Amino acid sequence: MGIEAEKELVHRAQRDSGAFGELYEQNYARIFGYILKRVANVEVAQDITSVTFFKALDKLDQFRWRNIPFSAWLYRIAGNEVANYYRRNGHQPIPLDDIREPATIIDPTAEIIEAQEELCHHEDFLRLQEKMAQLPLKYQEIIALRFFEEKKVSEIADILGKREGTVKSLISRALEKLRESMT
Repeated sequence: MGIEAEKELVHRAQRDSGAFGELYEQNYARIFGYILKRVANVEVAQDITSVTFFKALDKLDQFRWRNIPFSAWLYRIAGNEVANYYRRNGHQPIPLDDIREPATIIDPTAEIIEAQEELCHHEDFLRLQEKMAQLPLKYQEIIALRFFEEKKVSEIADILGKREGTVKSLISRALEKLRESMT
């Protein structure tokens, strides 16, 4: 969907909450995948994703279009909710080994869950996830957006509300800290 079509859909959703369903459908898989990679637990990721979209719907009337994708706002809400989750739980990420597939999968997240389970079997990814979980949340977020979500620096700047130079600096520092912990 182009930026103008998305802008129109957002404005329509602000007047008619039924139109929010289209925004939900377009963004759910990406936001869920981002959260899953941050918390490494399917059930927690589903809960945080639900809260993210609930808050987005609840505050949609306060959203102001700034010519950046609507998903940037959703990523920001999701990032804040992940940070809240870690604050409430003493910043103790759940090991990827503990990921359990729900008994019944009836939503479009099945492919994401399956892909995540394949990644869990890869030794290097497990080590990386463990080391990433030890980084401060701001570095976890920047690495997840840049490398897991494959966002451009400009997109990350929009999501985090920071300048591109600041984002580049954060990426550099995050990678340096990650390299140090991996050696």
